[in-house]
Amino acid sequence: QVDLVESGGGSVQAGGSLSLSCEASGFTYSSYCMGWFRQAPGKEREGVAAMDSDGSTAYRESVKGRFTISRDSAKTLYLQMNSLKPEDTAMYYCAVDPRPRDIERVVSTREGRFDWYHWGQGTQVTVSS
Repeated sequence: QVDLVESGGGSVQAGGSLSLSCEASGFTYSSYCMGWFRQAPGKEREGVAAMDSDGSTAYRESVKGRFTISRDSAKTLYLQMNSLKPEDTAMYYCAVDPRPRDIERVVSTREGRFDWYHWGQGTQVTVSS
């Protein structure tokens, strides 16, 4: 059974920083994509940042230069979020998919918002003005 457990969410003021983590366990895929998605109340889920199996990354336009996605050899995925804005407030989810993904499309279109193989339970990020 694949488990993804997010942590690191919280409440900060605008301009602050948070670092999200997603600990993955229970899978033995030789290659996989990992990504961060978010969903604010009343809004659609959207791709925020993604990394494919060769380490290439993609970011939603609105977070470029502020967010950084990374992962370590222990299959933990990270999202460093700096210069946070109130519009970054949302539930953040990590996801894993062993299938090849077009990560540029994941962060710029509605593609793949729900069909990744494995999802975490989410961690709340709240940014106050």
